[in-house]
Amino acid sequence: MSRPISREDLARTRQLAAPPRPEAATRQPMQTRHFDLPVALHAGFFGLVIAYLGIMFVGFRSPGLILPMAIFVFFIAGFYVVPALWSGMKPDHDDRPLGMAALLREGIQTHTGWCRGRDAVMQVILLPVLILAWGLAVVTIAALV
Repeated sequence: MSRPISREDLARTRQLAAPPRPEAATRQPMQTRHFDLPVALHAGFFGLVIAYLGIMFVGFRSPGLILPMAIFVFFIAGFYVVPALWSGMKPDHDDRPLGMAALLREGIQTHTGWCRGRDAVMQVILLPVLILAWGLAVVTIAALV
């Protein structure tokens, strides 16, 4: 079974480790602020999400939806405008995002490995396209019922 081990026993066997010494904080070199994706992909993602909100507003138009939709648009725009501004602030490097042609030609390194350009485009655009299709389906069903 198990038994308690006293500090003296541990000290005798030299199993006590010295407490770790904190290292001085060093600034890590910045690699990228734009995920190496073309601006067109970011703009397409943003456009599809805004199109979804527009479809939902037009499909379920009501004076009561004006304020919630304005809040949605404000937050969605903030989620895209703030990072876009951040990626261009004080660039102490010459790193620029890939162009669409370069992405399709060269591909991109992802967390799980190398990815072809068209596969990367599909991974980025698939979710907002599905959300837009879902919005169209919901509005269509609501219009038919």
